[in-house]
Amino acid sequence: MTTSATHGNELAALYSAHHGWLRTWLQRKLGCSFDAADLAQDTFVRVASCERQENAMQLREPRAYLTTIAKGLMVDMFRRRSLEQAWADALASLPENTAISPEERLLILEALQKLDSLLDALPEKVRAVFLMSQLDGMTYTDIAGQMNLSLRTVKRYMQQGFVQCLTLML
Repeated sequence: MTTSATHGNELAALYSAHHGWLRTWLQRKLGCSFDAADLAQDTFVRVASCERQENAMQLREPRAYLTTIAKGLMVDMFRRRSLEQAWADALASLPENTAISPEERLLILEALQKLDSLLDALPEKVRAVFLMSQLDGMTYTDIAGQMNLSLRTVKRYMQQGFVQCLTLML
């Protein structure tokens, strides 16, 4: 039997043994059978694409492994929905003649999700400084005073934030 066939059999066994349990666990957490089914499936897709797939069946606690992956996917889902809701609220406040097309809306939502992921990768203080400047329009001096940081530190944090955002453009 080939290595990929062995991995496929192991993944199928893992799926058979734990998919129902995972879907039920997710349904209890989410309160929605559709979201639970989607996230359970996405969890196994993530396991299948994982570099350590060959170790999936050798885990002592496969449910803990699956739960960890599913929790990460839940966080991603909630973050994406939060962004989408914020965007929908912003659109609702615009006059009707400035409405955008569904294609433009999708592109903007995708860009917002990428930006959110990039900003989430920043350390907490760096992210806070960057958002105070870019979203709240605060000056570096005001940020330094509010955050109890030196002006030099605020500038360094802003540089880190801009470098992170530039990666989005690449």
